Amino acid sequence: MMRAVLPYPLLSLGLLVMWLLLNGLSAGHLLLGMFLALLAAKAMTALQPAKPRIRSWAPLLRLFRIVAGDIVRSNIAVAQLVLNRGHRERTSGFVTIPIDLQDRTALTVLAVIVTSTPGTAWVEYHSASGELMIHVLDLREEQDWVDLIKNRYERLLAEAFE
Repeated sequence: MMRAVLPYPLLSLGLLVMWLLLNGLSAGHLLLGMFLALLAAKAMTALQPAKPRIRSWAPLLRLFRIVAGDIVRSNIAVAQLVLNRGHRERTSGFVTIPIDLQDRTALTVLAVIVTSTPGTAWVEYHSASGELMIHVLDLREEQDWVDLIKNRYERLLAEAFE
């Protein structure tokens, strides 16, 4: 019965909290946020997304700590690049990385990590070949990026989801 009314409770709660943070707490915003959260959850049932299967939470906690640090360091590095434009030549480019992950949720989390880290962007992923292409703002050595994605992120995602 509860699943029919609230099929994705965490999604609904997250959307409601985000709505209230963006718009302020009032009776009107609470009601509108609840309506929109329920509507979005109903829309998700039409999409029928697969439920993520997490084998272990410990690697995700380690990954969260690593990614948070990487985002802070990347913000500093990008700020230095922007503020010190004339001091060092910067070369941006694309890097192709072989990815062994098969789990869709793990690939989605990897896409979020790469895209939310300043200076990098997820460009495309070929599921048939398992190749990921990213764009790097300050590309010095391609192999460093391959090693970073494979050893720092992909390994922990595989432990958590596969």
